[in-house]
Amino acid sequence: MKKAEKIKLFAFDVDGTLTPGYLVMGEAGEISKIFHARDGLAIALAHRMGYITGFITGRKSPIVENRGKELAVDFVLMGVSDKVKAMEGLLGKYGLSWEEAAYMGDDLNDLPLMEKAGLSACPEDGVKEVKRAADFISPFKGGNGAARAFIEKVMKAQNRWKEAVDSYRRKKVDTLRQ
Repeated sequence: MKKAEKIKLFAFDVDGTLTPGYLVMGEAGEISKIFHARDGLAIALAHRMGYITGFITGRKSPIVENRGKELAVDFVLMGVSDKVKAMEGLLGKYGLSWEEAAYMGDDLNDLPLMEKAGLSACPEDGVKEVKRAADFISPFKGGNGAARAFIEKVMKAQNRWKEAVDSYRRKKVDTLRQ
């Protein structure tokens, strides 16, 4: 995957991409979301390996804000109606080009950004229009390891996956020494 070689930034839609897409609502509004631990570990690992990571989502949610803090992502952009404009701001902030940005989304509102990003992806259960636009279709559904598969694919294309895995081995050894 030639396009993956230049990636320095990973951005993800949330509902339907990092979650199965279910919106659990109570009288006061949104009360829960389901995230997959493997997606979270991969996002945190990408961040630790020096990639810029974060979320660009149309919904506003304290749950998403908390998940971003937990994973130490670089950005959490919520309530975004123009995802292309949001990404342009990020690229300017970090001094990156479009070809250095990867984005994963699952539905029609993700298409404009997927078509501009250097590398685009979607979960296995993304809508057909998004699947047609994606450079990579995860073998996993949204909220079920799709983001993990995407990050792993990029790191392997950049020959960084072994280094990433070894970083956990070193961390474990270092922790044991303390």
